[in-house]
Amino acid sequence: MKIAIIVNFDKKGALLTASKISELMISEGAEVYTLKSEYSEDLHSTRAYDTHSELVSACDVLLTIGGDGTIIHCAKHAAVFGKPILGINLGRLGYVAELEANETEMLKALLSGEYTLESRLMLDVRVIRANGCEECYTAVNDAVISRGSLSRIIDLAVSIDGSPVSSYRADGIILSTPTGSTAYALSAGGPVIAPNLKCFELVPVCSHSLSARCVILSSDSVVEVKAQSPDGKSYLTIDGQISVELSEKDTVEIKCSEKELNMIVLKKRNFFKLASEKLREVNVNEA
Repeated sequence: MKIAIIVNFDKKGALLTASKISELMISEGAEVYTLKSEYSEDLHSTRAYDTHSELVSACDVLLTIGGDGTIIHCAKHAAVFGKPILGINLGRLGYVAELEANETEMLKALLSGEYTLESRLMLDVRVIRANGCEECYTAVNDAVISRGSLSRIIDLAVSIDGSPVSSYRADGIILSTPTGSTAYALSAGGPVIAPNLKCFELVPVCSHSLSARCVILSSDSVVEVKAQSPDGKSYLTIDGQISVELSEKDTVEIKCSEKELNMIVLKKRNFFKLASEKLREVNVNEA
């Protein structure tokens, strides 16, 4: 088996964990691939590649070492090439990660085929500019449309499947996948959605209305959003990692992607019990 390892070296203990994993995988007969920019003798890698695309296309399985952000960043490459991904958590919460740093021995199950794949829905996000130009993005967690530099609410006109359905005066709105339902959408009052469901949600952020509610949308729905802000600018943010400035004449279209993300599952666990435990950890840490 060819295993690609991508490491977030900003996380404490990342190199030590990566070295331990690569040594374990090689001792079990696997080949370990890394990025040239992350190459280290401590990683014991068999081969190094220049880009994420080259690395992911060459491997059978992608392992990330870091937090949920590391997984989300790499997940888009994994989905493009149809490669399964597994995250080892070195962050605080790790909703998306399958293993903690002290569970790396369980990775032996990869080589014996003792794992399952869980398909996760993603979003295609298209920005249609007033001049007809288009920009396309893919979201694993969410797409957020929010206000610009002025601390005022913005007006958001929302259409679903070609029909205007609502206008919000709010700080913004979140279009979230089930995977992202435990992220920003949850803190904005959205529901927790089981990650294997084929749907997505619209969550208003601090809406200036008593009637504004979260909406669950079917996987074949298409949402269009236009935003107006006091300074004429708003922003689209993809997975908290990509920021795109919008004008009042731009339209943002969001729908479910034809590509899906395959997450490797090694442990039998109840998603809602896990979410409850993670949320309890947040409360303890903030106390």
